[in-house]
Amino acid sequence: MSTVKTESHFHHAHHFDSAEHQYSSAKQGVWLFMVTEILMFGGLFVAYLIYKSLYAPVFHVGSSYLDVKMGTINTFILITSSFTMALGIYFNQKNDKKKAVISLALTILCAFGFMFVKYFEYSHKIHLGLVPGKYFDNPEFVQKVVDFATNMQAASSANQEIDIAGLKKFAPLYFGFYFVMTGLHGFHVLIGACLIFWMMLRTAKGDFSSEYYTPVEGVGLFWHIVDLIWIYLFPLLYLVG
Repeated sequence: MSTVKTESHFHHAHHFDSAEHQYSSAKQGVWLFMVTEILMFGGLFVAYLIYKSLYAPVFHVGSSYLDVKMGTINTFILITSSFTMALGIYFNQKNDKKKAVISLALTILCAFGFMFVKYFEYSHKIHLGLVPGKYFDNPEFVQKVVDFATNMQAASSANQEIDIAGLKKFAPLYFGFYFVMTGLHGFHVLIGACLIFWMMLRTAKGDFSSEYYTPVEGVGLFWHIVDLIWIYLFPLLYLVG
């Protein structure tokens, strides 16, 4: 259904043929931008899977250090935020400004709730020295990786020598992926929260109605993609050991 009506008081920009043309162009532009976001995260997903196959013990032990309960809570928070964001668009379509503002405000609260949980996760990892690159400092983790690899070899019929030096060198690799992927996603959550706040202010001013709500719908698409990316990140990092 169109975000604008052909016969309305909404006036399209001069470089569009009609209000419908402006709406379809805006929608297409948002989707093209979303494709670039998916390609960016898709590259990280592929790299993660490649290195996971090369250094399985590192990734298996690394995933055991993540808090599945916190990840589940954040998943529930983002799913809830998708619902409240959809309500924000719906109430703008129905000319219910008050409910639209409340829905968008709840979405922002969910975004900051997500980042609040992520703060505790990050601070715990930093406290344990589970950080990327040269700042990694957790000998216990390295020993667990070596022990796991040794047990894997003992249980396997293949007579293949374990690259102990390689496992120790690449021990921080898992948390490099963890901080880059979740950090980049968290950055998008903050950007989304700022955009939703802007939409909330404009909704309160009465800028949107059943005749025009394209910006709210565009921001909503961005927010749903951010939520969808987390749906892939959660099992990849937290559940697939």
